[in-house]
Amino acid sequence: MEHSVTTAHVDLRHHTHEDLEGIRQTLLDVHADAYADRIHEEFVQRFPWFVNHWGGNAGFSCVIAYDNDEPVGFTYGAPAEPGREWWRDHLTPEPDATATFHLSELMIRPKWRKTGISQQLHRALLDDRPEALAALTVDTKRPRLQALYESWGYKKVGQKQPFPDSPLYAVMLLDLTTT
Repeated sequence: MEHSVTTAHVDLRHHTHEDLEGIRQTLLDVHADAYADRIHEEFVQRFPWFVNHWGGNAGFSCVIAYDNDEPVGFTYGAPAEPGREWWRDHLTPEPDATATFHLSELMIRPKWRKTGISQQLHRALLDDRPEALAALTVDTKRPRLQALYESWGYKKVGQKQPFPDSPLYAVMLLDLTTT
């Protein structure tokens, strides 16, 4: 799939679990802008809980993109607990190396979409990860987003609905040892 993208020049800032208190509001503000058209949905309104859940993980890793001092997007995740990897119910046999990083969120504010920032954030978060695999989920009603992840090397391995009010997600897996 070919993408016509203008690459934006942004400042990428890395954060860990210890930084959550200082970046939490930035994550919430970017989310509010990115989901302004869906903010009325109950599942979307639960985003602060997800920030606290993921940020409470000692292995939490986050990258925020800034255009000057304006936050324009972010991505975050954490290492999967062995045995609880998102791909586990969908792959038989399992991969030889199973250490997995779960990429939970990658979001860009509307004004900066289709500028290449999402791929910059993705690379910054996953470059130098010690895990062999990265897993993410994407709403099955967003095939163009799924195709974007596939263009980055992800493969769909299954589907799941993790919460009763969540969308049905495609479970996608990336081999970090070959990227």
